[in-house]
Amino acid sequence: MAISAIILGGCGEAVIRDDQSRILALGDSMFAWNRLTKNAIPDVLESDLGEEVVDRSVIGARFLYDLPISGAMGLNISKQYRPGNWDWVVINGGGNDLWFGCGCGDCDRIIDGLISSDGRTGKIPMLVSKIRHDGAKAVFVGYLHSPGAYSIIDHCKPDDIEFERRLADLAERTEGFYYLGVSDLVPEGDLTFHVVDLIHPSVKGSKAVAGLIANLIRNVGI
Repeated sequence: MAISAIILGGCGEAVIRDDQSRILALGDSMFAWNRLTKNAIPDVLESDLGEEVVDRSVIGARFLYDLPISGAMGLNISKQYRPGNWDWVVINGGGNDLWFGCGCGDCDRIIDGLISSDGRTGKIPMLVSKIRHDGAKAVFVGYLHSPGAYSIIDHCKPDDIEFERRLADLAERTEGFYYLGVSDLVPEGDLTFHVVDLIHPSVKGSKAVAGLIANLIRNVGI
């Protein structure tokens, strides 16, 4: 299962020693989707900014992932990170932890493992702290929702809302860390921002999210 997920998502781009790229992308299928046509969110971000984006996102990746080999190959989002000459690290993730990890019964524990209610502990604050210590700014991008249309992950939306609320609070208190919510980007009943599963972004969805990330980076500065 882990190997097939890596094949489907690609292993992400390697970080080459002394690479002068300034933007790194980490995450799961929200970022990796549309990669085969070069319309994934990091691809579009690269085009929008005119800056190379090293994309290490992998379909199926999680933050709470303990298998060492496949984790090192990208299924552990924290392990996708590599130190470098980054000005920005663009992150998404957590959805697979909520969808597959809690079994619809242990979601509070999963959310706490990602980020505690006070934002002081969890995999994501640890990753953000490391990125900031290394000198880069970071932005965490939330998930697209599909208002007015049912998807198989709708039961996770309340947990995602709480998860992203904690991220927003952390960003408010952390210099150089930003939260970009996109849950209200899709108009009620509009199916064109997603592919048919209503989970992953269509090319239109990828372009819309990438545009928002690009605007934030431009406004803050690169």
